[in-house]
Order: sequence, then structure tokens, then C-alpha cells
Amino acid sequence: MGVYYSLQRLLKTRMWSDKLSWIHFWSWQVVILCAAYTLPMGMTTSSEYAELIWPVDLLITLVWVVFGINMFGTILTRRENHLYVAIWFYIATWVTVAVLHIVRSIELPVTFTQSYPLFSGVQDALVQWWYGHNAVAFFLTTPYLGMMYYFLPKAANRPVYSYKLSIIHFWALIFIYIWAGPHHLLYSSMPDWVQSLGTVFSIMLIAPSWGGMLNGLLTLRGAWDRVRQDPVLKFMVVAVTAYGMATFEGPMLSIKSINAISHFTDWTIAHVHVGALGWNGFLTFGALYWLWPRIYRTELYSRQLANVHFWLGTLGIIFYAVPLYWAGWTQAMMWKEFTPEGTLAWGNFLDTVKHIIPMYAMRVVGGTLFFIGVLLGVYNLYKTAGQGTFMANEPAEAPARERATADEPSGQYWHRWIERRPIQMLLWSTILIAIGGIVQIIPMVFIESQVPKISTVRPYTPLELTGRDIYIREGCVGCHSQMIRPFRDETVRYGEYSKSGEYIYDRPFLWGSKRTGPDLWREGGRNLDIWHFNHMMDPRTTSPGSIMPPYPHLTDQVLDLKDLPAKITALRKLGTPYPRDFEKYAIANAQEQAKGVAKTLGEQESKLKDQGLEDKEIVAIIAYLQRLGTDIKVQPTTNQ
Repeated sequence: MGVYYSLQRLLKTRMWSDKLSWIHFWSWQVVILCAAYTLPMGMTTSSEYAELIWPVDLLITLVWVVFGINMFGTILTRRENHLYVAIWFYIATWVTVAVLHIVRSIELPVTFTQSYPLFSGVQDALVQWWYGHNAVAFFLTTPYLGMMYYFLPKAANRPVYSYKLSIIHFWALIFIYIWAGPHHLLYSSMPDWVQSLGTVFSIMLIAPSWGGMLNGLLTLRGAWDRVRQDPVLKFMVVAVTAYGMATFEGPMLSIKSINAISHFTDWTIAHVHVGALGWNGFLTFGALYWLWPRIYRTELYSRQLANVHFWLGTLGIIFYAVPLYWAGWTQAMMWKEFTPEGTLAWGNFLDTVKHIIPMYAMRVVGGTLFFIGVLLGVYNLYKTAGQGTFMANEPAEAPARERATADEPSGQYWHRWIERRPIQMLLWSTILIAIGGIVQIIPMVFIESQVPKISTVRPYTPLELTGRDIYIREGCVGCHSQMIRPFRDETVRYGEYSKSGEYIYDRPFLWGSKRTGPDLWREGGRNLDIWHFNHMMDPRTTSPGSIMPPYPHLTDQVLDLKDLPAKITALRKLGTPYPRDFEKYAIANAQEQAKGVAKTLGEQESKLKDQGLEDKEIVAIIAYLQRLGTDIKVQPTTNQ
């Protein structure tokens, strides 16, 4: 919305194709509906920010191409030679999201709803967070910066504070941002050189990010009296401030000593939502409140209602984020605390969960306040539209532009040559954003020593593979990590720290980003099969106080093995060393192992004998959990 509105006015021309605009809009609604159906149904890749299944990925690609053709068609037929800074950010957004989406979505389809990524284990983790971090950057940051550079000066009726600063801000941001993804993988099994690159470039990001924030806030110099009265400017000031807070905190969380505390805790969740609710949410509201009355040629229905929305939203963010910060610090301190005798002070992971439940309750309060504000905003815009007249078309009054010549007029500053050449802007942006990814990903993919192999690590059995797919379908990775970091508290609590070679057959990797429950990487053999059965049926029977939901449907749903041959064939094509023709025997192999798990359950709990569990999904997920972390021999853990 922001791009479509501002692009036409900055270029003084209508969008290149109305038909493509409508195709873009309705196709994107189809993508949203597909996501709304597939994700709750468990059809997911489990990759953060790239969860959608491969047919939807293809649709997203087509939608993005349509958007790009329409945008660049408009730019090339513009009536204004100069490309304003907002358009630079739109160009960089389009090309970078395209590159990120294509590389992250390189996958081999198995069925209509499932695929396996090209990369596995550590390589998949690197590609994922190269994508994930920069999807946030170039879908939720750069286009919003373009909107900030257009809507904030318009709302304030003042020029941007520093055009030179906007130039530095743009080029530095798109070059540095693309390197920072590995800061999501600190202390993991990722090679140290990759982690260090992520840390260094993340810290460097403070400079361009704060350059943009200061450029936005200083644009309001001399207009602070209006800020106190105008709800549009209030929303925008808080939005830019939230951007500054999030882009300072992000680099700080990339410092290893801080990341050792924050990672896997709710601190990260709080950090993300300061950006999502404050920066993205409030800038959206501010832009809507500014342009909506202009589209309907009237005044805003109620400034007072907009002010109520502002304060509800602001309080909502505070009540949402602050308790999560508190919860994150509580988690980290309790996880790492030892007694004077050298044992874990909080040996039961559930003790940490119980302590933060009140913070989760406050989070609900904050989210509710924010959502009520959104509803008030929708009502205000609805009433505004009702009292006005919709302006469907606004004539372009600017004359056709004169083509820029090769020789720029004397006295023009150095950057002018590229501001009139969108194709050069596109090419240079592509080159800059590609460098970081190439330097990080290529060595990890083609240099074998980056991921040392372990001879005892073997592929998952067909039943374990099926259980892993169920684990992904049920969203278990959202609460449980599978990465033990080399910290004293983690090795005492969970066992031997994780090795990169243990994950070479993991497609996709499942390291996770948050521990609402304990890490599971060394879960294999720690508990009996019956314990896992009871835990899945009712977690409170094995773990009093647990907030994990029950999964009784796993004992009702029939184990579906018909796709196993296709899965084995696909994985072999990707390099998993299954024996030749193994797909012919995969179903029989899975059924045999399932009978063994069902028999064990019957031996450990007599009432489960002859219950037909060998045909149910529960045996597959138990087989998978009992396999985790057992490929290498480790010393048994002692609580000291």
C-alpha cells in the first residue's frame, strides 16, 4: 500500500499497469488464505519466516515477479528524472527479497505438501538464517524505511533533514545487513569464522540504522508542537524511536557474552516485537491515518479516537514487551544458576516455566490492548470513508520528462548519476547484497572440512523419518530446541554439547530459536517409551505444572506410510546414503520397527497390549525421540 501510494506521486505518473496491480493484490490475498489454511493444518517446512509449503512458495514467486514488473515499468515510464530515496529502498527491497526467497526455497518436492531442502544440518541452518534475518531486514525494514522517507516529511510538511545522510544510510545498510544472519547461530555447531562474521557486521549495523533513525527524528525539528497535537506524527515518532531501539538492541544481542544469556529465551521475543509492533505497526497506522482522508477527500473522522488508539497501542507494546524482557532474564538466570555444591540450582526445567507464567499473562494483556487499538483504528478509517467521496483516479499533471543525458550538469554532486538510472541502481544493489551471502554460504557448501563427518552418524530409519515429519507437523520445534551449546549448565542439564557432524542428515535442521520446553537433542534413551507415551497423552502426568498441550490424537490417527518410498528416493538424490532399492523395503522396515515400539509399550504398561498401536502415529514420534542424539557415544551426565 505504501509503495503503490508513494511511488506514483514521487514519479508523477500512474502505475504502469492497472491489470498487474489487481493481479498483484488478489494473488497476494490467495497467498494469505493458503497460509491461513496450511499452517494450522501442519503443512509446513518449519523454517522460520519460510514456513509455507512449496506450491505456495511458487505462487509467492509469481506474485513478486508481477509486483517487480509493475514497479519497474512505472519507474521506467516516470515523468521525473530524479529517483527519490524512498524509491532506492523499494528497489533494494524487491531484488533482495527475490534473491532470498529463491535461494531459501531451493527444495526437492516429495508430495504436494512436503519437500526437502537442498541443504542439510549446519548448511541448512546457515542458509536459513541468512534468509531469516534478511527477510526481516528487506521485508520489514527497508520498505518501511522507504515509507518513512516519504510519509514522515509529508506528515510534518518539512524536507528530510539530511539528503547526504540518506545516501550513506541506504548503501551502508543494504551492504552490511546481509552479513549479519549468523548472529542467530552463536555458540551453535556453526564454524567460528561464520559466527564471528555475523557478530562483526551486526555491530557495524548500528551506524547506518541509527543514521536512518536520526534522519527521521531530526526531520521533525521545529515541529514538536505539532507532534503533541497530531496523532499521525505521534505514531510516526514512536515508530522511528522503536526502530532505533530495536536496531541498537539487535547488535548488542549479537555480542557473544550477551547472546549467551538471551538466546533461546523470551528476551529475543520481546526484542522482535518492539520492532514488529512499534516500528512496523505504528508506521503503518501513521501512514494510514495520513493518506486515508486524502483518498476520500475529507477530514479524519475522529482525531480523539486516533489519540486513544495511539495510547492503547503504546501501552500495549509496553505491557507486551516488558514482561517478556523480564521473563527472558529470569529464564537465563535460573538456567545458569548453580548451588555452592556445584549442582544446578533449578535442576527441573519446569521450575523456570512456572516462574514466568505471570509474565505471559501480562503479555496477553498487552496484546489485547494493542488489538483493541487496531479495531478502533479500523472503525475510525471506516467512518472516515463513509463521510467522504472516494477519489479513484488522480490525474498526472507533470509533463513528460526529458531524458537524462550521459553528461551530468556541472555542479551536481557525485550521487546524481545513479539517482536517474534505476537499472544501475538495481544492478549495484544486487551486487552489494550478494557479496555477504556468497562469502558465507559458498565455503560452507563446497569445502567439506567445514562440516566434519562422524562415522557413527547414520540416516534416520523410515519410521524415525516419519516420526520426524510428525514432530514438524505438530510444531514441536516452536518450543523445543535441538542444539546443546558448550556451556556448563547446558552440558550438565542435557548432556554432551552438539557436534556439526551429527546433523548431516537433518533436512530441515531443527535447532529451534526458543526453549519453552527443554532441549531434546540428547533425549534418546533418557526416558522409557511409556514415559513418552504418557507425556504425549497428558504432559501433566509426567511433568507436573507443564504448559505443553496434550496430543491424544496421535493414538487415534493411523500411521500413514504410503509416501515413504518417495521420501527415501528424494533423500537419496540429495545425498543421504540409503542402500540401493531401499525404498522398496522402506514401508516394511517401518512396520517392523513400529511393532517393536508397540511391543515395548505393552511390556511397560500392560493395558497397552494388543491395542493396535503399531498402526498409530504415536509409535513413530516415540521412535524419533528415542533416536535423538544417540549417534555418538557420550559420557553419562552427572549433576555437578
